[in-house]
Amino acid sequence: MTELFKVATVCEARRIIWEECIRQQKIETVPLLEALGRRTAKEILAGDNLPGFTRSTMDGFAVRARDTFGASESLPAYLEIAGEVLMGKEPLGRLEAGKAWRIATGGMLPQGADAVVMVEYTENLDEDTIGVIRPVAPGENLILKGEDVVSGSPVLQPGNRIKAQDLGVLAAAGVTAVEVFCKTRVGIISTGDEIVSPDQKPPPGKVRDINSYSLFGAIIEAGGKPVQYGIAGDDFQRIYGLLALALEDNDIVLLTGGSSVGTKDMAVQAIGSLGKPGVLFHGLAIRPGKPAVGAVVSGKPVFGLPGHPASALVVFYLLIDPLIRLGSYPNEDEDFLEFPICARITRNLRSAPGRDDFVQVRLVNVEGELCAEPVLGKSGLISTLVKANGLARIPAGKEGVQAGEIVRIRLF
Repeated sequence: MTELFKVATVCEARRIIWEECIRQQKIETVPLLEALGRRTAKEILAGDNLPGFTRSTMDGFAVRARDTFGASESLPAYLEIAGEVLMGKEPLGRLEAGKAWRIATGGMLPQGADAVVMVEYTENLDEDTIGVIRPVAPGENLILKGEDVVSGSPVLQPGNRIKAQDLGVLAAAGVTAVEVFCKTRVGIISTGDEIVSPDQKPPPGKVRDINSYSLFGAIIEAGGKPVQYGIAGDDFQRIYGLLALALEDNDIVLLTGGSSVGTKDMAVQAIGSLGKPGVLFHGLAIRPGKPAVGAVVSGKPVFGLPGHPASALVVFYLLIDPLIRLGSYPNEDEDFLEFPICARITRNLRSAPGRDDFVQVRLVNVEGELCAEPVLGKSGLISTLVKANGLARIPAGKEGVQAGEIVRIRLF
C-alpha cells in the first residue's frame, strides 16, 4: 500500500491510473434515435452523396449563368419561363439557352442550368417572361451534388460523442443504427456511520446521503450508467464486500467518504485488500479534494472520494468524468477542452503554491464582459454548489489571482 497522503498532481494521478487500466470496451448496436450522447465505436461512412442531387438554396429561377451576365436594373436580361421544378420531383426536360425554370428552395436543378436567380432580383414582364436585374455566377444559390458529404467519405470518426446534429447527418446518410461503445457502468458506495438514506429523518449526529445522489447525476451527465450499492457505514467487512460486488459488476467503482486519515476510515484498507496493483496514490495536490484515493484492481479503476460534497464532485470531474465521457484522459495540452470558458474573476483569491485550486463561481455579464463571481463557502456545504454554475481553476504555479484577472472555467 502507498504511503498515506503521498500527494500526486492531477496529471500524475491520471497517468498512474491509466497505465494500470485494462482498456476493453464492449460494443453494442443501437437505433439511431437512441444514439444521442453515445460514443461511436467505428468509423461511419456515407453510403450516398449529400445531397444526392444539385439543389437550389433560394426561391427563384433556374438559369444558365451566362444568360444573365451584364444584367442590371437599367438593362435587364430577358428570359422566357419554360418550365417549373416541382418539389420532390425530378425535372423532366432540359433548360435551353435564353430560358428559365421556376424553382423553390430545395428543388432539384434541371439539366442545363448552373445557377439560380433569386426571385427578388427578377421582374415580371408578362406571364411567360422575366427580366433579370442582377447577374449570377455559375454555382450561385446552389448546393452541388455531394458538396455536403461525398459518398464513401467518413461521416463520423471512432470515439465521436454523438450530438443532435450528428443524428441529422446520419439520417441523411441513411444510417438507421449505430455501433457505439457500451455505457460505462459505475458503482457507487457510501461509507460513514453518520450517513442515512434520504428517506429517513436523521437523528442527532447523522446526516442524509448527499454524495451518492450527486455522483449518480454526474455519471449520467457524463454518459455513464450509475449503480448504487447503498450505505456501508464504517464496517470494514461490509465495505469490502460491497466493493468486491461492485467491482465484479462495473467498469469503475466509487467509494465516497472515509478517505481522510482516521481510526475509523476503512476506505484505503478495504480498497487495498481487493487485489493488485491496489492503491496507487492517496492524496491529490488540489483543493478541495486532497484526501482522494486512486486504485486499480484487475484492470478496473477504483476511487475513494472525499466525504464533502464539493470535494467529491471536483475529484469526479478531474479523474472520473473523462474516463466515462471520453474513454480516456485528455492530453496535458488539451486542458482548454476541460476548462474552455475564459472570464474575469471579480475578487482577489489566495492560493497555496504547489497545488491546483478549484473555486466555485457564478458567471455574470458585467457591461458586456463575462465575469466570474466566486461562490465561497466551506467544503462541507452543498448550497454553494447549487448557487454556482461553474468551476474556476487556479493553476499550481500561481499563488492566487487578482480581481480582473482572466481565469479558465468548466461549466457544471
